[in-house]
Parts: sequence; structure tokens; C-alpha cells
Amino acid sequence: MKRILPLLALYLGINSVALAAEPVTLGLNYPRTGSYKEEGLAQMRGALLAIDEINASGGVLGRPLRLSSRNSASRPEKAVANVDKLADEGAAMLFGGASSAVAIAAGKRARERGLLYFGTLTYSNDTTGKDGHRYMFRECNSAWMSARVLGQYLNKHLPDRNYFYITSDYTWGHTSESSLRQATFTQDAAKHPGVRVRFPGAPLADYRDALTQAAASQAQVLVLVLFGEDLVRAMRIADDMGLTGKMQVAVPNLTLSMVEQAGPNLMQGVLGTEPWTWRVPEIEGSERGKAFVQAFDDRYQTHPSSSAASAYSIVYQWADAVKRARSFDSEAVLAALENHRYRLLKDEQFWRPFDHQNVQTIYAVRVKPRDEVLKDKFKQDYFEIVHRLSGEEAAPSLAEWQAERSGAAQPLALK
Repeated sequence: MKRILPLLALYLGINSVALAAEPVTLGLNYPRTGSYKEEGLAQMRGALLAIDEINASGGVLGRPLRLSSRNSASRPEKAVANVDKLADEGAAMLFGGASSAVAIAAGKRARERGLLYFGTLTYSNDTTGKDGHRYMFRECNSAWMSARVLGQYLNKHLPDRNYFYITSDYTWGHTSESSLRQATFTQDAAKHPGVRVRFPGAPLADYRDALTQAAASQAQVLVLVLFGEDLVRAMRIADDMGLTGKMQVAVPNLTLSMVEQAGPNLMQGVLGTEPWTWRVPEIEGSERGKAFVQAFDDRYQTHPSSSAASAYSIVYQWADAVKRARSFDSEAVLAALENHRYRLLKDEQFWRPFDHQNVQTIYAVRVKPRDEVLKDKFKQDYFEIVHRLSGEEAAPSLAEWQAERSGAAQPLALK
């Protein structure tokens, strides 16, 4: 007991010093309103959990972390203004997403302010492709990674089918559609037609018109390159029109909250991809991932989505890089991140140095039947993993990346 008391006093003293030190601000640029607000809420929850855990263990380099957030509303111009506000507050890093147009625009402005930007939900190839730069790091997968795993599954189980694409008219939609067309050999637009719908703010009439064209086509596979509430609206109309019972619906990027909003009855059998689900830690044998799921469950009374896991992981990865660099300086942290391999919520991941893409396993998923979903304590056991690819198999090669950059008249190395 005599030895324990001094050690306890020392531990409490160290943590008291950390908590008394000047806080380090992390800036979250996320959608609090708009079509992607549920994905934004998940990011906020994941980030807060990570920050509280890190502060409870003494902070970073003896300083506690604090979160400052701004609503992007999934609008690039608003996100850019938020970068300036957060930088003026003294933020040490910035992160967020749920629209690739937002992440790309905000990331470019962050570079001008000397701050690293970490993309959470930003699946467009352009984020780390033609618009990539040294100060942008993408934690989630790219559209091409999603297309490769989903395309392999579709080619095997639904070969030689006709496709119809309905796509959000912005960078994520464009690159997701083109990547999946390439992966499924459906580039012939005469045989596999498509329609683009406005983003943001497409009215219901736009979705109904696009789905009417899909119904009149010869397609057996309906690809909805839509996200958040936009997907939910389109799925409801497709169900009303009887299309969900006639066509296989595929969605390049699914999240827990999208299935939650639409409901498992409506989404049953839909195919898509996820970089992470709350079941993945069990599958991959990740004890740290299991602990995250349990902590999130206990705190929020809901399972964490891939959106929450991305924000949580980014905070931990930045904090870990700061500790290795022994500095909060952006250049020092950048150097500590490049080529860093780690295990956190799943199997091994790493930050690829030539494009700052996080290379990780990607999963093709199918939404389970309602009776299976309802067996879960939160009634959120939505996804069955039907196929998987390692990050190295899914991500574009250096040669493919350089070809994309050269085609866009961009330098063949990040600047």
C-alpha cells in the first residue's frame, strides 16, 4: 500500500498537468444539415469518443484535445469558409467529409492554411487522384476500390446482365459510376444507359423521372449511385414502382444510417460496399475494434457505422503520428504518417506515401432479411459480407494513379 499510494499520486499528477495544459483544437468539418446529416452525426460521435479516450489517458504530448466543429451542409463553399474559421481558432488539424466535393475543396484550402486535412467519407477517386495533394489524407476507400470488390461479385453472380445507372451529378457520383462501369464491363451507354440527378437538392420528381426511364429499359441491375437521404428517397420511389422486386439494386457505398432510414424491409437484398461494419472486428479478430464497438454501444445506444469508425480512427492516427513525430507541426506529422502501418479497428492498414490513400480491406455487402436484422439488440445487424478484397488488390497501382494524374495535367508526385 505504501508503494501504491505514491504511484497513484504520480499518475494523477501527470494527468492533472496534461489537463491543465493548453488544449489542442481538432477541427471537424461535417454535415449537420442536408442529405448527409446522419453520416455527419456519426462522425461527430466517433470523434468525441476518441478524444475523450485520449484525454483520459493523458492527452497528446501532455496536452488535452478539444473538438471544434462547423456545419458544412455538404456544400463546398461553406466547407471552405469553415476551414478559415477553424484555422483562425488555432486548429492543429482538420477532418471531415460526407461529400467528396466538400472534402476536396476544404482540403485545398487547408493546404493553403498549412493544415493537414483527413477525409472521412469522401469516396471520389479525385480526392487522392487528380485533386490529391500532400496535405490531404483519405481514411476511407476510393470509388475504384469499391468498384473492384463489388464488380468482382456482380461479374461472378450476375454475369452478362444489362445495367441502368442513376447517379448524383458531382465528383463522387461521376467517378463511382465510371469505376463500376469499368469493373463490370458496362461502359457501352447504349446497352447500359444512365441518368444523372442534381446534387444537392434534387426534387423527388427527378428521381421519379430517372426511375421511370430505368423501368422502361431492359436492365436487370439497377445501380443507384446515390448517398444518404438521396438514396433513401430514390429507394422509396423504386419500391412504389415495383422495381425493387424486379431488378437487383446495387449501391456503390452503403452505410448503417442509410439502411436505418430506409428500413430493412425496403433495403433487403441490396448490394453495396463498406470499408467497415460493427461486425468486422469479430471477423478480423480485432480486440481493439471490439472494444470500440462496445464503448460506442454503451455511450450512444446504437452500433457504430463506418462513418463513426472513420472519424474515430482519424483522431487516433493523427494523435499517434504526433507522438511519433514529437511535434504538432504539419510537415512533421505528415512524414510520420507516410507508409505507417497499423492495426486499430480491423486487420492491417497503412497510409500509402505516393497518394496518401489509406490502404485497407474493402467488403462487398448485402442487406440481410428483416427477421435476421431484428435479432440484434439494437435491430441493426444489417450487413452480410459476401466478398472481400485486400487493400493492395483493390487500390489502383502507382502506374494507374500516375496515368490519371497525367491525363488531368497534374504533376506525377503530390505537391
